[in-house]
Amino acid sequence: MIKVGLILGIAGACRTDELVNLTVDDIEDVGSSLIVKIPNTKTKIPRIFVVTDVGNMLELFRKYLSLRPPHVKHNRFFLYYKAGKCSSQPVGKNTMGKIPSVVASYLKLPDACYTGGIVDYNRLHT
Repeated sequence: MIKVGLILGIAGACRTDELVNLTVDDIEDVGSSLIVKIPNTKTKIPRIFVVTDVGNMLELFRKYLSLRPPHVKHNRFFLYYKAGKCSSQPVGKNTMGKIPSVVASYLKLPDACYTGGIVDYNRLHT
């Protein structure tokens, strides 16, 4: 979930709420790329972006989507993923907002101070 959230978040410069509200129907897999529609934005201007197959990004997306349980009754794209399985519970705003800090910790960046998509570069380089 974290890797796919990072891929879509960076490729589309998405806000946390945009990722949280993303539905399965907002993403179209056209084989060599993904077409992602963000219908509800803070600025009220819908946008579309494309994710191309760089590295194994599309493979990660497809693997995550294939783990989606068939009994899920909602359409939200991001579901909690734990112990190799997706649950039917959608990912919330706070969990999605922690992705930058999780990535920073994984990369062992000093004083990981990532909140709301804003990085305090002065604190990182002191």
